[in-house]
Amino acid sequence: MTFAERKTPARLASPAARKLPRKILFWVMIAYIIAGLYGRDPWKTDDLVGIATMMSALEENHWLSTYIGVLPYPELGPLTHIIGGVFIYLFSPLFEFFVSPAQAHNILAARLPNFFYFFSMLWGVWYGTYLLARRPEAQPLHLPFGGEPNPRDYGRMIADVALLFLLASVGIVIRLHETSYFPLLMAIYGVAFYGFVRFLDHPTQGSLVLGTMLVAAFMTRGVVGVTPLLLVSLSLFITRIYNLRLKVFLFISLLLATLLSVVWLASTYNIDPEWVVNWWDYQRQLFSLSHWLETPKNLRDLSWFLWPCWPFALLALWNWRQWFDTPHIFIPTSFVIANLLVIFTTARAFEPEYAPLTIAFAILAALAIPTLKRSLINLLDWYSIMVVSFALIAIWVGWVALHFGIPQQIHHNIMRLIPGFDTRILWINVIAGIIICIFWYRLVAWRIKSNPKAMWRGLTLAAAGTTITWFLLSALWLPAINYNRSYRTVGESFAQLKLPAKTCIRGENLGEGQRAAFYLFGNVHFSQDEACRYMLLQTNKESLLNSSFKNPSIIWQGQRDSERHGETFLLIDLKTQK
Repeated sequence: MTFAERKTPARLASPAARKLPRKILFWVMIAYIIAGLYGRDPWKTDDLVGIATMMSALEENHWLSTYIGVLPYPELGPLTHIIGGVFIYLFSPLFEFFVSPAQAHNILAARLPNFFYFFSMLWGVWYGTYLLARRPEAQPLHLPFGGEPNPRDYGRMIADVALLFLLASVGIVIRLHETSYFPLLMAIYGVAFYGFVRFLDHPTQGSLVLGTMLVAAFMTRGVVGVTPLLLVSLSLFITRIYNLRLKVFLFISLLLATLLSVVWLASTYNIDPEWVVNWWDYQRQLFSLSHWLETPKNLRDLSWFLWPCWPFALLALWNWRQWFDTPHIFIPTSFVIANLLVIFTTARAFEPEYAPLTIAFAILAALAIPTLKRSLINLLDWYSIMVVSFALIAIWVGWVALHFGIPQQIHHNIMRLIPGFDTRILWINVIAGIIICIFWYRLVAWRIKSNPKAMWRGLTLAAAGTTITWFLLSALWLPAINYNRSYRTVGESFAQLKLPAKTCIRGENLGEGQRAAFYLFGNVHFSQDEACRYMLLQTNKESLLNSSFKNPSIIWQGQRDSERHGETFLLIDLKTQK
């Protein structure tokens, strides 16, 4: 069946494709990425590990392989710390005029790449969706007397909606603000999507973009990172979406990625063969068909992680079911299938594996909007108003309970998580919270009074609401959350011992995030040498009683401020045990 013989499900008039005010879009994006990025310490685990690998690259000169101090960390590739290390090297001297060197390195300079990752992801999704939506097969139904939008306006409207869906996604908000591989991987997938689409009208550019993103994904997350993109490439090879000429360019991009990946691995092997062997062993252990047993858990987690995109994406797949052989449906759908295959065959799949699905689902969800009735789109508005307003009220109720003890039970439950927290009120944060709520009220009032006809109207409140909720949570709760999740105080307490530089210390029962925390805040360079004099042990009172270390010579003991009965860190002198 040719395109002309099919009945497109998209129906709308030109006023529905009116341009979304760029000023609104710009401020929503800026507020989204700034809130929660600064004003806090790095948190466990990926946040700490990310900064630790960057500092290790600068201090230990490990650029092509990933280390935490002097210990290898073969779970990740080096691209995250290469970019982060360069930013720290370039910008930390500037920040040192205003803050301490540690803050300049670990907080300010190390988090600058997040802006680059965030806007690269949005650019890739917006521009790729725009190119797809303006294609002939994606256009809405021609009206009897004309008045349908032109392809450019229609494509821009769909791209705006896809971007708003992405900003409204609840699962990626916190992780995009981490100093880890997560934001970089999201940027890679967003730009890779653009590369796949760009093949259709500019194959040379598409080939270069995709080839670069393939090797970037491989150098960031290894086989797990690049497999979804390879599966999408395979699907485009065996279908008729790309003609023979485009498939040749796609093959060239795969050759380019393979060549660059081999160059990286060969160079790393010449410098650090043991790291490459450990890295490959880790990659081989990730995939197994037995992980299909975790499918129910993954589907449950995906239902909240992909909200609110997934119901609209499923509607798009149904409404456009006769158009699966067209690029605007096939390419994002192949992204979904490829990532689901990786999720269902990967050990302990969770947020990093779920995240690329957000991009594909946001694009499909945008394509559903012109196929829906006006009443359903308006329902999304009212749902956003109710849910976001309830969330804002809940945040304020919790804040009142924390600082004033009312309601008492909520206060008790909160203080169990942050015992010893200083509940002094930061009035500047309170004023910021009030301004945020006023802005939400004004936005809702504008939406109700103006009642715009544009198709993006239903997503404006959803995207802005997610951003406002995150902004209010950061304004009112960031000090408490930081108190609960930070390792700064225990690391700085250890540093006060003033042990000689690079003293041989062996870690015992420490997670990677804890090793990274003591490396960053305590200047601890852990060793694997069994002959080390000192051992830093993570334990608790009960396990210490049953420990094989009888009457240990403890020269330091520390806990995080928020811990009272949980993890305890002991520095033991193994040479002078009692």
